[in-house]
Amino acid sequence: MRARLLPLLVVLMAGVLLALGFPLAVSLAAGQQQRVVVDRIDDSARFAALAQFVIDAEGSGSTGATERLETLQLELARYQQLYGIRVGIFLRDDNAMARAPGWWELPETGEGRRAFQEALAGRRSHDPAQVWPWQSHGKLLVASPVVLDGDVVAVVVTESPTDQMRARILDGWLIIIAGLAAAMLVAFGAALVLTRWVLKPVRTLDAAAHGIATGRMNSRVAAAGGPPELQRLAHSFNEMADNVEEVLEQQRAFVADASHQLRNPLAALLLRIELLALELPEGNEEIASVRTEGKRLTQVLDDLLDLALAEHTSAELRLTDIAGLTAERVAAWRPYAEEKGVRVTETGRTAVTGWADPIALSSALDAVIDNALKFTPEGEEVEVSVTSAGSFVQVVVADRGPGLTDEELLRVGDRFWRSGRHQNIKGSGLGLSISRALLAAGGGSLAYEKNPPHGLRVTVAVPRSDPHTS
Repeated sequence: MRARLLPLLVVLMAGVLLALGFPLAVSLAAGQQQRVVVDRIDDSARFAALAQFVIDAEGSGSTGATERLETLQLELARYQQLYGIRVGIFLRDDNAMARAPGWWELPETGEGRRAFQEALAGRRSHDPAQVWPWQSHGKLLVASPVVLDGDVVAVVVTESPTDQMRARILDGWLIIIAGLAAAMLVAFGAALVLTRWVLKPVRTLDAAAHGIATGRMNSRVAAAGGPPELQRLAHSFNEMADNVEEVLEQQRAFVADASHQLRNPLAALLLRIELLALELPEGNEEIASVRTEGKRLTQVLDDLLDLALAEHTSAELRLTDIAGLTAERVAAWRPYAEEKGVRVTETGRTAVTGWADPIALSSALDAVIDNALKFTPEGEEVEVSVTSAGSFVQVVVADRGPGLTDEELLRVGDRFWRSGRHQNIKGSGLGLSISRALLAAGGGSLAYEKNPPHGLRVTVAVPRSDPHTS
């Protein structure tokens, strides 16, 4: 969840910073250009005043007109030499009255011609288009009218290089980028702190929920910080877990007490049946059926008690030789298999360890192997293999019995469930449920699948590392 929330916050903060940074960068560039334009306007106003004296002297036929023109030309040349700015004073017919450098001409088209025409109309030209740092050939052209007795008699035009201006804009942009990067780092750190603060209760809650889902009913959410809403959720979760554990405990106690209390009356009932059987003829089918059902009921009560204990008792996990324990259980069941005419073979790893309760794992293997032998016909084979699969050690028991349908595979392992096709085979329908409960307490599991061409494959899995420390 953190991996999804953190990028979202980062993207939002980056969007906000960019939304602020772009206008700031544009404003900085416009400010730098406006500053240059204002300087050129001031310079143009000074040259326009000098040009007025020259034009006025020429119009009045004064002998000092030539001297004033030379002075104006000298001023323009010094200005161009000092600042590298082209400047010229052009009459209405485009002829230059004075200019520096001497070869410079007004452009015939484009922005320069437009600015010249605007100045002839008696107004200063509009601000030139924005020049950006990547426009290496960009120029700033400013035109101002020279007015004499209310008439525009000439135009002062300046064409400025933009190298320094573009350098200043670029320097300003680098400062803005550095500031945005610093702000982004601060925002990222704040997002890390914020997501950690918000998600810490969620991680704790997830761990507790996973613990309950895997059978550790005493898992609870420890008191932690975070938003008040999540703190209330954690408190409500603990209350719910307490209620669920209490209900399950009552259920387990009821099953254990009921199975325990029914055993004595059932034993007495079976004893009376045996006494009655002494008065009946030998081989009576009804009394034999009653005995069978009584024994089956006794087995069900024993299994119910085992199931209640399995669900209540916590697993005593230890590092166990899974391959050796499996070989031991196979050896214990081999005489029964030989009696039925079924072969039992062992394959896979001969030495592999995992974390399991040896007693619980032995009981689960006994239940699975017993089922495989029950349903495997004479002359067929039961294969037991030990393998490593990722973080689990698997014991796979594959038989060659009739197997189960897809619908039956969904129900196998449920309490008291038995296939309608196998009701005549001895059993209570609780063996696999007990095995699943014993394995789940230690982080293990039972899985079922078909074993082509016919039969059932049961996989007993236990973790390779201690699940309580992972």
